[in-house]
Amino acid sequence: MGFLIIFSVFSLLVSFASATSVVDFCVADFNYPVTPAGYPCRDPVNLTADDFVFSGLGIPGNTSTTFGFAITLAIDRTFPALNGLGLSISRLDIAVGGSVPVHSHRVSEVILMVEGTIIAGFIGSDNVAYYRTLNRGDIMIFPHTLLHFQVNIGNSPALAFVSLNSQSPGFQTTTSSLAANDLPSDVVRRITVLDASQVQRLKRTFGGTN
Repeated sequence: MGFLIIFSVFSLLVSFASATSVVDFCVADFNYPVTPAGYPCRDPVNLTADDFVFSGLGIPGNTSTTFGFAITLAIDRTFPALNGLGLSISRLDIAVGGSVPVHSHRVSEVILMVEGTIIAGFIGSDNVAYYRTLNRGDIMIFPHTLLHFQVNIGNSPALAFVSLNSQSPGFQTTTSSLAANDLPSDVVRRITVLDASQVQRLKRTFGGTN
């Protein structure tokens, strides 16, 4: 009896969600500005199956970067068919010894390991760290807004795919957010435990001023 009640409630919720959808899809039209609800829709008459396919995730990214990682994004800006669907997926390549520095998103993320070995984790709002070693086939969830990271601890490049429950999840890295702008160096020093020379080094690395 309990199962039938749960099933009935779930069916009603699904029916309600379906009833509130007035279109099947909304491929982004970049001729107009984005709104809080996403981009306006292109006319379906002008769409083909190609508009619903993204082929960029089969190509390794260039990991010759400051932290030794590359991310290939399939989000609304690169894959317009995701507009309004509330999901995205990206390819993550991490070189040997590389890492994805501490960062956060507006939404939750799940990572699926394909190759290599990494340490991945997140830090709760109570400062408790949750981390573990991930190998091929492992997945891990990073709750929305919480700081998280990935570090390649293996002897070969690591490959993973990450999916987020937004077509525009955002990406804010703690280090570059402090140093890649015109926030005065003295302010950066005062709100961290970095000394003046370390702040200047970060500013040079990430192109900040002041």
